Amino acid sequence: MATVQTKPLAFFKTDANQPRKQFTDADLRSLGASMKSLGQLQPVGAKPDGTLVWGERRYRAAQLVGLAELAVIITDRKLSDSEIRLIQLTENMHRADLTGYEKWLGCSELMAMNPQWQLKDLAAHLHLDPSMVTRLLSPSKCVPAWQEALKAGKVGISDCYAASKLEEQEQAELLALKLSGASRDAIEQAGRKNRTKAAPAVRLSRVKIAMPQGASVVLSGNDLSMSDVVELLAETLKEARKAAEQYDVKTFQSMMRDKSKAG
Repeated sequence: MATVQTKPLAFFKTDANQPRKQFTDADLRSLGASMKSLGQLQPVGAKPDGTLVWGERRYRAAQLVGLAELAVIITDRKLSDSEIRLIQLTENMHRADLTGYEKWLGCSELMAMNPQWQLKDLAAHLHLDPSMVTRLLSPSKCVPAWQEALKAGKVGISDCYAASKLEEQEQAELLALKLSGASRDAIEQAGRKNRTKAAPAVRLSRVKIAMPQGASVVLSGNDLSMSDVVELLAETLKEARKAAEQYDVKTFQSMMRDKSKAG
């Protein structure tokens, strides 16, 4: 079993392929000052040759503030490239947020390394909700201009998710709207309008959706379009997830009924 050791900074080497691409001097100095005053709270991880698997921020911070050594866990078995990338991405996701661009690249790389995976598999390995993984991978469905804007920090993952549902020409129009200073809500509304224009103008007052295990969901309303159905189901699912931790299904049903009456 791997144990924590102490190694001089000269022992370590950085991994050029790790998910985090950007490091800010101010952030590293703040972390280094904390490590100096409180000690190193979490060890870094490295291969036997000193190549860092996780903890590059701590290593860079230690360099900046002049620490002589770091606590490290030396991996005691050979890790595959996919395992290393998964460890690195999970470490960065849950300790210090990556940029949206870095998260997208990391998730895309893991899916490419594991072609047998579905989105739910990636979500399980990263300990994220599947809907979040869908959003993180949405830039893959965007035109290159959106991906470049994400890299430059001019748009976020939520913006890309809204754009990913549109055709290329509509994506270009939406990007121009975003870069002109439009809010995220405005981006979402514009995306919904474009999707509504592109969808067949079929509307129903009652939509019955067959579900697994013999269940069904029924939506009733005035002239429900496909866009309305998507929005209603998404909102209901969000409310159900919040309620699941505290209430049973009967209470949830009553809550939603009261919420509907309240408008």
